[in-house]
Amino acid sequence: QVQLQASGGGSAQAGESLRLSCEVLGSPNIYSLMSWYRQRPGKERELVADITYRGVTDYADAVKGRFVIDRDNAKNEASLQMSDLKPEDTAVYYCNAGYAGGGEKVLGPWGQGTQVTVSL
Repeated sequence: QVQLQASGGGSAQAGESLRLSCEVLGSPNIYSLMSWYRQRPGKERELVADITYRGVTDYADAVKGRFVIDRDNAKNEASLQMSDLKPEDTAVYYCNAGYAGGGEKVLGPWGQGTQVTVSL
């Protein structure tokens, strides 16, 4: 049974940084697509960033230039380095392990979510 454990959430002031981590547990398999999503209060869950096995990344416009997604395939982990945080970044952040190929992205198991709260 595959489980994703997200960690690193917490509180920060605007302009500060946080780093989220996502560890894939219970499987030796490497997922070709690792993603970070977030759900801001009162809004739908949205893509923040994703990264393929080869390191190709995609970012939401709102976080470009501030957030960096990375992965360590040997450790089966993914991370999201969040810099210059803004109050608008306040959300529950979720990681996902899925598949990317042939122009298609497919989501898989979700992590439990980790809260990020950014204050002025």
